[in-house]
Amino acid sequence: MIRENDLSFTIRKYAEKDLDDVLDAWESTSLLAHPFLSKEFMDQERQNIPTVYMPIAETWVAECGGKVVGFIALIGNEVGAIFVQPAFHGKGIGLALMNKAQLLRGDLELEVFEENEIGRRFYDRYGFEYTGERMHAESGHKMLRMKFTAKKTQHQG
Repeated sequence: MIRENDLSFTIRKYAEKDLDDVLDAWESTSLLAHPFLSKEFMDQERQNIPTVYMPIAETWVAECGGKVVGFIALIGNEVGAIFVQPAFHGKGIGLALMNKAQLLRGDLELEVFEENEIGRRFYDRYGFEYTGERMHAESGHKMLRMKFTAKKTQHQG
């Protein structure tokens, strides 16, 4: 049990029963962080999460009051996804999920849409550093490549 900002939550391994909550967290956060992505792209990604991404990822969820309110999906040392319900932003859940990933993997890498200011601010605060960029062919938007080096002390908020 983790207590942050008068909020208690647990980080645990993903279970199949969590899929609807994970999809809800992904969708509500994506609408906030990715308003530039097309509806068609988002619809396809929603289908890809359970069929393409979840089977190859190690996923951890943040549970608060019996409901999953966020998750992080790891593919090796790549953070494939980290999403927290908007109502729970700023409460330490994203930080706890990223700390779990860093504890499990050490160095971490990820890609974030250049236009995703919410994600970029979070990754910058955590200590990720810019390493490159590419065009995301499926969406036509620029992705920034970022890396976190575990030699740095774990971020405490």
